[in-house]
Amino acid sequence: MSFQFTEGLFKFDFTDYHAILGVSLDAEFGEIRKRYIRVARRLHPDTCPFNNDKDKELANQLLSKLVSPAYDKFAKESDRAEHFVILGKLSTTVAQQRSQIQFKTDTAKQISKAGDYQQIYKVALEELASHQYESVDKSLAIIEEISELNLAYLVRKQPRGTGSPRLPAPPPPVKPPTNSASPTAAKPKPQNAAVEQACNRAETLISANNYAKATLELKEALKIEQNHSRCHALLGLCYLQQNQGTMAKIEVKKALTLNPKEPKALEVKKLLEKSATGKTTGKKKEKPDKGGGFFGGLFGGGGKKK
Repeated sequence: MSFQFTEGLFKFDFTDYHAILGVSLDAEFGEIRKRYIRVARRLHPDTCPFNNDKDKELANQLLSKLVSPAYDKFAKESDRAEHFVILGKLSTTVAQQRSQIQFKTDTAKQISKAGDYQQIYKVALEELASHQYESVDKSLAIIEEISELNLAYLVRKQPRGTGSPRLPAPPPPVKPPTNSASPTAAKPKPQNAAVEQACNRAETLISANNYAKATLELKEALKIEQNHSRCHALLGLCYLQQNQGTMAKIEVKKALTLNPKEPKALEVKKLLEKSATGKTTGKKKEKPDKGGGFFGGLFGGGGKKK
C-alpha cells in the first residue's frame, strides 16, 4: 500500500513530515518525539483501539509507511539538518510563487491574510492534530489539510523579497569527549538505520507497557548491531520493568561503556539507583556498598569486602 498527497507543501514535490506527524513547522525535537510516541501508540497493532480488521491494517500501514519514517527523519541529526535545508530552499520557491498559490480551506486563506496569522495557525493545527488519527480513513485528508496550513504559514513567515525564513536550527554536532590518557579510544560508529527503527518501535511498546515484546524487538536489533548503546539502554529499562535488576544493570553498564553520555542509559541508571534505596519501590533499603553503592561493582566502585 502506498500513500500519495497532492495538496499543501506536497504540491512542491516535498514530503511534509511535519504534517504527517501533526506538528508545526516551528516544533522543537522534544515536542516532535512526544507527538510521535502518542500517535504510534494509537496506530500500533498491539495498542490501537480499532476493532475492525480493515482499520487495524490501515493503522499499521500508516504507522510503518508514514509516521515512523517521518519521525526517523527528525530523530537522526544529519537527516534533520538536511530536511531543514531543503525546507529553507522550499520557502524561497514559495515566496517566488506566492501570487500563484491558491488555498482551498478557509483557515489557510485566513492565515495567508490575517495579521495574527501565527495564533490562527497554531490553534487550527492543534485542532486538526487532535483528531488526525482518530478515524484512520480520514487521516490522509487531514494530513493534506495540515500541509496546506503549513504552506500558508510558510508564505506568511517568508517576507517579500527576503531569504529563507527562520526555522528551528538543528543542534550543532556533539563532539565525542577527548581523553588524553587514551588517545586510541574508539570513535562512536554510525548508528544502523534498521536498529534505530527497532529502538523506536521498542519505545512505543514500552510506552504501552508491553515490555516482553519490546525485549524481543531489542534482542533482534542487537543481532544486527551488538554495540548499539541506545538499544542496550532500552533493554536495560525493559529488564528493570520486569523486575530483573541484575540483567538491567548489565545492559546499562554495556550502554554506558559504549557511550558514557547515552541519555536513556543515564535515565535507567537513576531508576536503578532509586530502586536500590527504596525511593521508587518502597521496599527495604539495601545496605550501601562503600565502593560505590548499588553500582559499585558494575560502574567502577569495587568496594572492600569485610
